[in-house]
Amino acid sequence: MKKNRLYYYLLTLACLFFVLFVFLSIAGKQEYKGPTLILGFITLAIAVRGFPTFKGFSYSLWIFTAVTVSMYYPKYFLSAGNFEFKLLIVPLLQIIMFGMGSQMSLSDFAGVIKMPKGVIAGVICQFTIMPLIGITIATIFNFPPEIAAGIVLVGSSPSGLASNVMSFIAKANLALSVTLTAFATLLSPLLTPFLMKTLAGQFIEVDFWSMMLDIFNMVILPIIAGLIFNIFSISMVSFKGRIVQLISYLLIVVLKNFIAFQTSDISFIFFLKGIGTDIFWFMLLPYLGTIVFKYFAKGNKEWLNKALAFISMLGIGIIITIITAAGRDSLLEVGLLLILACFIHNMFGYGLGYTIARFVLRMNEQDCRTIALEVGMQNGGLASGLALQMGKVTTVGLAPAVFGPMMNITGSSLATWWRNKIPGVKK
Repeated sequence: MKKNRLYYYLLTLACLFFVLFVFLSIAGKQEYKGPTLILGFITLAIAVRGFPTFKGFSYSLWIFTAVTVSMYYPKYFLSAGNFEFKLLIVPLLQIIMFGMGSQMSLSDFAGVIKMPKGVIAGVICQFTIMPLIGITIATIFNFPPEIAAGIVLVGSSPSGLASNVMSFIAKANLALSVTLTAFATLLSPLLTPFLMKTLAGQFIEVDFWSMMLDIFNMVILPIIAGLIFNIFSISMVSFKGRIVQLISYLLIVVLKNFIAFQTSDISFIFFLKGIGTDIFWFMLLPYLGTIVFKYFAKGNKEWLNKALAFISMLGIGIIITIITAAGRDSLLEVGLLLILACFIHNMFGYGLGYTIARFVLRMNEQDCRTIALEVGMQNGGLASGLALQMGKVTTVGLAPAVFGPMMNITGSSLATWWRNKIPGVKK
């Protein structure tokens, strides 16, 4: 009882901080606004954990806290000495993708055979609705070219792990959600650069092959590393099955380096060196990691899941904070309009995804919920990483930084609302 009362006190305190922030804004006391708003978000993030209905919003509120800190005190999130924090974005994204891969198996990809209608419909909706809405919004709002390209980039990215979590909460078809995320991610090295080249090429220069290789390095290879970790530490895979998978992953590594060899001015020796480097980082190292995991964690899968979930959430928070700090000046210019644009983008994703699945394709309620969440929730981390690789993290990277926290808030709200409504079984 005392603990519940504490959460009510914290909620009241959070409201007082926000009221004080408004008062300080009116009074022109700029030097006190930042700390007050930060304390308000911190208190609210802790307070909502005491209310089951709103507990899921705690993480997003922590993200808002981090964004607020980086907006008011950006210099602390740009660099330390000669080291620029934006260099952490790609490694963090790779760690997140490794975590995603470690929770997957080939059965997730095989789901395409079991649920062809849902997977095909989901992928088509995801890679048509969101990019087209993105380019439409960017044009209507008349954003600067690189900001507009960032909106298209968000729409052209595949769905991420967050959509799987929301599908579980919403009592949707979780198996379809996981398969859709896996399949869309697998297609992203081809479709994301193609869509960017086609739709965003009018705003910025897009190197199709370079972007494809970036996606291989940031997403596909780390997921392969996670899959290898999974088959040697968690899953019960036969010896023959392991050999078949390892050969498949090796072929993907060779393909990635062959594309680099054919599209870049590199020597055959460098091509072989690239294969060797990728084998070490994304195949051998994960296997060695399984040995360490079995020795120290005794193969405790539950501990691993919690650790990877925490690391993924922390990584996303750090990425958003760094991008916000780096693009603070641009965000102050287009902030409110960009927030509105991302909100509209996100809402149309949910709405059109559900509508097409329900009224055009006549899918059942659980599948409709899944399609809606998969379409509306994009992999903002991938979009941020691509923006960095393009050298435009302070402009192109802003839309992913705004879209990330927003889709968690809207996705949590939608999933919570659906959770209390038993899915129908009619088709």
